[in-house]
Amino acid sequence: MSAGTVHVVGAGIAGLSAAVRLAESGRKVVLHEAAKAAGGRCRSYRDSTLDLDIDNGNHLLLSANSSALGYAKLTGGAGALTELPSPDFDFADLGTGERWRVRPNRGRLPWWILVPGRRVPGTRASEYLALGKLLAARPGATIGETMRCAGPLWDRLWRPVLLAVMNTEPAESDAGLAAAVIRETLAAGGDASRPVIATGGLSAAFVDPALAWLVARGAEIRLGTRVRELAAEGGAVRTLRTTDGATELGSEDAVVLAVPAWVAGDLLPGIGTPDEFRGIVNGHFRLTPPPGLPPLLGMVGSLSEWLFAYPDRLSVTISAGDRLFDTPREELASAIWREVSAVAGLFGPLPRWQVVKERRATFAATPAQNRKRPEAAGTGLRNLVLAGDWTATGLPATIEGAIRSGEKAAEVLQRGDTGLSRFVSKA
Repeated sequence: MSAGTVHVVGAGIAGLSAAVRLAESGRKVVLHEAAKAAGGRCRSYRDSTLDLDIDNGNHLLLSANSSALGYAKLTGGAGALTELPSPDFDFADLGTGERWRVRPNRGRLPWWILVPGRRVPGTRASEYLALGKLLAARPGATIGETMRCAGPLWDRLWRPVLLAVMNTEPAESDAGLAAAVIRETLAAGGDASRPVIATGGLSAAFVDPALAWLVARGAEIRLGTRVRELAAEGGAVRTLRTTDGATELGSEDAVVLAVPAWVAGDLLPGIGTPDEFRGIVNGHFRLTPPPGLPPLLGMVGSLSEWLFAYPDRLSVTISAGDRLFDTPREELASAIWREVSAVAGLFGPLPRWQVVKERRATFAATPAQNRKRPEAAGTGLRNLVLAGDWTATGLPATIEGAIRSGEKAAEVLQRGDTGLSRFVSKA
């Protein structure tokens, strides 16, 4: 094993994951982050309007997300996660007023689809077998080319779930990416599908404990330090040029580039990355959730899609929300609140609110964009590997995918198998 230092560029979840795995193996780690805070698109911050700590996006994990849960346990953040005791998913249809609960059984044999009270109202058990077509999708096919994207089961279960997973209109999304998620979760049985929510905050679960864990193991954390150039010579990165100056790399030193796709493209021209993205809109309302409101509620027939009931606020997520970016925030807050108050049984004026628009939350999970995702070792530089949910993880852009990408980058460096690609650096 090399004794050199690994410079991890980017302290989002992928970079933190890589840094943790490398430090765990005994490598010296230096973590560079352009922002003043770590976590990237998965962090908490103090919102002055709400006077609360909120997340910059609502994220749902499932009990099958072994990499994410293992990372949180290792670094000490698991206490900020709440795993629900059963794989139940509550839904409300604002158009009809109906409510129901989808209740998969715990084992792999899906007998729950035979019980009317466990499945979506108005659906038949035989309709659920169409999911097998998704699991057997041909490479490069869209979900729309693979299964029927219409009817009550689609509108009331598959579309809301797949939209949340892919953050791209499901019919145009890559069927293989969707199948990978379903195969690991719902198709593996209810025990693999229990919701896990960061009730203590994303930073408390995935960021702050990891930073403390790294520092305790001798890692150096450089926040507010932007890497401006990766200067290469002889097929390897030799110098990191940052806003704080230049760092020369030794023969055994290495770099993990764990920045967003568009930043990676700037630092490594010609590497090829996803270049189409989808946004997410989140609405937050400061109030104590009313008794009886489930911690997670799927909403159909509405602008709002998923309602999270945190101890001190209600938060709504709207995936693939690009169509809403030009809508005034006050208008969005009022529209979302009308729907939230209806399903939560709340009355009264609009409470203190915040609307957060993340324009490039994820890459567009289409077949064309999925083909553009590079491998961790696909840089052409023998001491440089990639990490990020936009790399070829086999999953859409999720926390689980980001953490797996960091693990993979660390593994590639530990094996010393960075390989070569057709990419040629501008040494």
